[in-house]
Amino acid sequence: MKRPASASASPGLHWRNDTLTYRDTTAWVLPGSDQMRVFGQPIAKLSQAETRLFASILTIAALLLAFGLLAEEVIEGETLPFDRKLLLAVRQAGNPGVPIGPPWLPEAARDISALGSTIVLGILLLAVVGYLLLTRRRAAAWLMLGAVSSGVALNSLLKFSFARPRPDLVVPAVRVFTASFPSGHATMSAITYLTLGALLARTHSEIPVRIYFMTLAGMLTVLVGLSRIYLGVHYPTDVLAGWCIGTAWAMGCWVLMTWLQRGGQVEPPEKS
Repeated sequence: MKRPASASASPGLHWRNDTLTYRDTTAWVLPGSDQMRVFGQPIAKLSQAETRLFASILTIAALLLAFGLLAEEVIEGETLPFDRKLLLAVRQAGNPGVPIGPPWLPEAARDISALGSTIVLGILLLAVVGYLLLTRRRAAAWLMLGAVSSGVALNSLLKFSFARPRPDLVVPAVRVFTASFPSGHATMSAITYLTLGALLARTHSEIPVRIYFMTLAGMLTVLVGLSRIYLGVHYPTDVLAGWCIGTAWAMGCWVLMTWLQRGGQVEPPEKS
């Protein structure tokens, strides 16, 4: 392998023993050909921010794919044995109308379930938007309001499209008025809490603060979904589907805010 006669020096390019190197990348010209083959690491490495963005997009795609596959199985009725087994597992064997556990546990589950209700989430959203407006993060406030509001519309559209009946194996511990798939509480708690957590985390540069917001948001989302199964108002697959679509929506909002912050349309994180 010989150095081509047409090769010229360029910044960052070095010839050594008929081998062309560029930073940490090795390349050479095949005999009888002007085609350059590159081996080793990429010439241009992705930055840390670009890597996180790419990973987020892949995760969103995986969540949407999981939701689609789950929805297909639900439509075909393939998930009913799984749903029934888990629903009955949290009910007393001799009396399926009563959840397992001490007498106070159903009441606690109803309180946790209320954290995913439209009223509670609406109050929380207005409180956070008000905080952002008072701290002069107007773009972030409008973005958060739009993200959650459009999530509500998405959830309503999905419920109307699938129109899955509520579980009839047990007597529900609370009253319900809408279709079953996906779980509205699971979807909206994921959309709201994870979106709020992600967008609030993006307004702070301190890593512990970001971890705190995201951990709290994740715990609330999981607890609300589990409470709906325990109360007998949703099949487990309803909750799983709600988590998938809600988490994908929240991550999409995080990606959007990151992109807008880089372009200057949204306020950057605070500097410590």
